[in-house]
Amino acid sequence: RGISSDQRPKRPLTAYFRFLKENRPAFREKNPEASNVELIKKLASAWKELPASQKQVYEEARQTDWQRYGEQLAKYKAQLTPAQAAALKEERRKQLAKRRSLRAKRELTVLGKPKRPRSGLNIFVSENFQESEGISPAAKLKKLFDAWQKLPTSQKQPYLQLAEDDKVRYENEMKSWEAKMVELGRDDLVRSKKKRLKKKSPETAKQAERARTSLGNKAKLKLKKSEE
Repeated sequence: RGISSDQRPKRPLTAYFRFLKENRPAFREKNPEASNVELIKKLASAWKELPASQKQVYEEARQTDWQRYGEQLAKYKAQLTPAQAAALKEERRKQLAKRRSLRAKRELTVLGKPKRPRSGLNIFVSENFQESEGISPAAKLKKLFDAWQKLPTSQKQPYLQLAEDDKVRYENEMKSWEAKMVELGRDDLVRSKKKRLKKKSPETAKQAERARTSLGNKAKLKLKKSEE
């Protein structure tokens, strides 16, 4: 109670990020038309060309801040009860998990992963969302959800058909995308093959079991002969 991870001392900037923070305004003034990405590239290039003696100034500032950070962190931890420390540790774990999830989503966006298929309800909402004016987004969604629930099956059918078509689009795009990921060495992003393969027929399963049994018997016979 009364303690939050927001009160935890912030880790000091590295020498490089300190350089970026101090010089970004001047670079922005000199390059007003540059995008953020272009500006960062210019700053990164300037850092690479910076003499070692000037880089050392930023490094010494980092070391000073790091020492101060250590003292502040020790003081912060000293005031925590075991229960508070455990609660903050769990809060920190959730924050890190959320960051990892966001990074993973951004990476998939950059890699061009196909968008998941929409349901009939999703399509219905997107087509009719703008019509409900003067109410909050949450109220609009509730109103449209209620309308979907009351919609006759015959009127739902066009949306359901569009949803089925979108599933086909998604599967086709995913197959191409996954093949590309395999080529790039990103097998970790490919769905499990077990989920995609059709279940074996009973006859196929029996044949596989007979083959395993046969191989097992041959191995046992070979081992017995070698012992003799």
